[in-house]
Amino acid sequence: MRRYRLEIDNVRSHLRSLWAVIGLQGLIILALWVGWSQAPKQLRVYVPPDLRSGAVLAAEEVPAANVYAFAFYIFQQLNRWPENGATDYGSAIFRISPYLTPRYRNDLIEDMELKARRGELAYRVRGVHEVPGHGYEERRVDVLSSGAWIVWLDLDLMESVKGMTVKQTTIRYPIRVVRQAIDPETNPWGMALDGYGSEGPRRLTDAELAAPGAKGTSTEEETSR
Repeated sequence: MRRYRLEIDNVRSHLRSLWAVIGLQGLIILALWVGWSQAPKQLRVYVPPDLRSGAVLAAEEVPAANVYAFAFYIFQQLNRWPENGATDYGSAIFRISPYLTPRYRNDLIEDMELKARRGELAYRVRGVHEVPGHGYEERRVDVLSSGAWIVWLDLDLMESVKGMTVKQTTIRYPIRVVRQAIDPETNPWGMALDGYGSEGPRRLTDAELAAPGAKGTSTEEETSR
C-alpha cells in the first residue's frame, strides 16, 4: 500500500512540474506575441545600384547613390516638356508632386506663372540629360544630415520653339533632397526635392567641364529652372 501511495505522490509531483512548464511556455508565447505585434509592418531598405563589391545595408539608411539617382530622375521628369511648355510644365509639376516638398512645389508654380506672363512657355520644348563623364561620384552628394542632402547634377539643357533651338547650355544644379516618408503608396522612395542649394544653378565653364568632379563657383549664373 505504501508503494502505491508513493507512486501516486510521484505522479502528482510530475503533473505539477508539467503544469509549471506549460505556464512558462505560455509566458514565452505571450512575450513573443507582444514583440511581434509591436514590430513594424513595413521596412524600407535602400539597395545601392552597384553591388559588385557587396554592401552592408541598414533599414532606412539611404546610400548616396540612391539619393543621386532619385534627384536626377525626378528633376529630369520635371524639366521634360515634350510638346508645349504652356501645358507641359504644369503637367510635370502635377505628375511628380508627391516627390516635391510643398515649399518647392509652390516655388515651381510661381515660376511657371511668371514664365507664362513673359511668354516663355508657349510652344517651348525642353529636356535635360546628364553630361557625359559627369555622372555619379560620391563627392556629388553632400550629406547635410541623416535626412537631407545636396546633389550636384551637371546637365545639358536644351530648349526649342517650333523646331528652332533657343537655348543649349550646360548647367550645374545643386538639388536639395530631404526625407519625406508621408505616403508610401504615391512616393515609395520616401524622399522629395526641396529646391536648390544656396548657390543656385549656374553655367559651367570650359575648365569645369574638363574637371568633372569640381564643384567650384562660376561668374555666370543661370536663373532659369
